Amino acid sequence: MTTFHAPRPRGKLPARYAAIVMPLVLSVLMTFVVSGISTLKSLGPTPAFVTTWPAAWAISWLVAFPTLLAVLPLVRKIVAFTVEATPSN
Repeated sequence: MTTFHAPRPRGKLPARYAAIVMPLVLSVLMTFVVSGISTLKSLGPTPAFVTTWPAAWAISWLVAFPTLLAVLPLVRKIVAFTVEATPSN
């Protein structure tokens, strides 16, 4: 008889880390896509693309993550100025 064990629940980071995790995930995903498109446009679908893209992504991420951390407060203010706040109950 085979018994199945429920997967062990993964712990989550405390909510106070959201201000770092959100720009981290956003910068990883955005730089991955943008550097991939840019590198593919420059080199075409060649073996050089496969070897060049990781370095291009790493450099762009090293710039993007701290930039996001710096500009996110300004972006939040611009969005708050531009978008109507949700009505409170």
